[in-house]
Amino acid sequence: MDYGHSERPAVALPTAIKILVAGGFGVGKTTMVGAVSETRPLRTEEVLTESGVGIDDLSGVEAKQTTTVAMDFGRITISDDLVLYLFGTPGQDRFWFVWDELALGAIGAVVLADTRRLADCFPSIDYFEGRGTPFLVAVNCFEGARTYRLDEVQAALNLDPEVPVLLCDARNRESAKEVLITLVEHAMKIRDARRRAD
Repeated sequence: MDYGHSERPAVALPTAIKILVAGGFGVGKTTMVGAVSETRPLRTEEVLTESGVGIDDLSGVEAKQTTTVAMDFGRITISDDLVLYLFGTPGQDRFWFVWDELALGAIGAVVLADTRRLADCFPSIDYFEGRGTPFLVAVNCFEGARTYRLDEVQAALNLDPEVPVLLCDARNRESAKEVLITLVEHAMKIRDARRRAD
């Protein structure tokens, strides 16, 4: 006897790809996630207070007034069966306990770099190298910052020649998308190489 219930066709869920956006304090992580997210990004920003004096190094980013205390989150639908989820990590050392949770299941990471404070991205690079997570370095082009050739940045950061280094404007959607596309291609290339080696 039919009670009006019909079998619903199975709906295939889209494949989710998780990407981290990391880097030093004030490098543009929140800006990049916001620039590319198709939804209003989740932000966990708080106003910088006197409590951070002597803890947060504002040299080079003196105008910064807020900081991410947990993560930024955004989403990009590539197609019906593919969705990118972006997680912007907090930049200060005191919030690093969040990183291990955020990194679970990530296919790769964007390490944003600011040539005025290039050393600030070393902890992110060390973290992803230590975990074996594919990453690239995207040099965020700030107005007034000295420009360097990409090979100079690669040498200064002592990166493996296979690690992509590119220029970007974290405020610009197309520029940020190009960074993400390059990362996904890089991560897939590494995954395929690892499979062949097994």
